[in-house]
Amino acid sequence: MADQPDPEKLAALGKKIAALKAAQTPERAAQSQYAKAGQGWRMVIELVVGVIMGFGIGYGLDSLFGTLPIFLVLFIMLGFAAGLRVMLQTAAEMDKKGQKPEDE
Repeated sequence: MADQPDPEKLAALGKKIAALKAAQTPERAAQSQYAKAGQGWRMVIELVVGVIMGFGIGYGLDSLFGTLPIFLVLFIMLGFAAGLRVMLQTAAEMDKKGQKPEDE
C-alpha cells in the first residue's frame, strides 16, 4: 500500500514542526517596571477629569443662572462620583485581564 503514509515519518514531521513553531514564537515579555505606574496614572487621570468636568459644568450653570455656589458644589460632587466609578471599572478591568485561569 504505497498510498498510506508512514506513521513514524508523520510523527517525526510533527515533532519537527512543533520544534520550529516553538522556536519562532516570541517569549512573553515581562511587564516593564513602569507598566503598573502607567495603570495607576490612568486611574488618577480618570478621577481628576471627572472632577474637572463637574467643576466646568457647575461653574457654567452657576454663571448662567447667577447662583454661584449651588451648581458648582453639586456638580463637583457628581464629577467626583463619576470619576470614582470609572476608576473602579478600570481597576476591575485590569484585575480581570491580570488573572490567569487555574487550568494552566
